[in-house]
Amino acid sequence: MRIGPDAPLEVLEPHLRARLHPLDGHDLATHRPRSDQDLNPGDAVRPAGELTAAAVLAGLIPRPEGLSVLLTRRSDALRRHSGQVAFPGGRAEPGETPWQTALREAEEEIGLAPQHVRLLGLGDRYQTGTGYSVTPVVAILTPGFDLRADPSEVAEIFETPFDFLMNPDNHERRVWSQPGLPDRHYYAMPHEGRFIWGATAGMLRALYERLFGDGV
Repeated sequence: MRIGPDAPLEVLEPHLRARLHPLDGHDLATHRPRSDQDLNPGDAVRPAGELTAAAVLAGLIPRPEGLSVLLTRRSDALRRHSGQVAFPGGRAEPGETPWQTALREAEEEIGLAPQHVRLLGLGDRYQTGTGYSVTPVVAILTPGFDLRADPSEVAEIFETPFDFLMNPDNHERRVWSQPGLPDRHYYAMPHEGRFIWGATAGMLRALYERLFGDGV
């Protein structure tokens, strides 16, 4: 039986655990990372030097109408990626595991207490054009949490339906054009007035392929 993103949580959770990389005893470096270049294979533009390790929390929230994904809109005052939709997360501290980074950053950015997070596993690493190697940490967020945004980093906290984000019909391929430069292709997932694109949309697409695609 094919399991989709709208399946009951008691059916979906073991499926997600089986499809994700396990938290321990697994080397993500042995798997091909995803990147901003996935839709631009002929584009040789990559950041110079070693990539900076980072992690984000892809938190799934059980709601009566189904799972939703916790997302944020970054503060307009930030120097990079201001106003963009993002997962909670950020740069890793020395010695941290990806899930330790994701939990710490989520608590700092949106006040999510770690006791409300049930870790499921890891998505594929995602390399960004800004020089980061980001590991998505997928988790179920258990009820009872109280969120508060750090206004210096987060302008808004919101949820988007999991089944919408995991439906490839909603993964629009768009083109950014600038005179004198090659066209850049990227994923976008507009939903209810919010524009999910860039690395966040790329990581969501990669999660769809890992969780529900035929090639895993």
